[in-house]
Amino acid sequence: MKIIAVGNSELMDGFALLGIKSYADESAEVINAVLVELVRNRESALVFIQQDLVNADIPMVQQLRNQGGSILISEIPGLQAVQNYQPEVEQLIKRVLGSAVMEIKPGE
Repeated sequence: MKIIAVGNSELMDGFALLGIKSYADESAEVINAVLVELVRNRESALVFIQQDLVNADIPMVQQLRNQGGSILISEIPGLQAVQNYQPEVEQLIKRVLGSAVMEIKPGE
């Protein structure tokens, strides 16, 4: 399984230090081509993508998020957005299980 990270250079420095293949400050076309290549080669991969790029117009990101399969797209916040970051999965959990599930209780 491959692990890949995509985002701005400051965020990608940390992934690169961990030995993870990273793509820093790449265009939407390059990101899309990397994902197309993973699909073409039938690779299994965990792909960390900076939040603003997940929401950009990159066709393969949306396709892979909708179809599932052997390539998992995981959204990560940019360094300046960490404090206000709220992942989409958190909203899904609140809708399905109720907002009380997400509350931190003292002593836990």
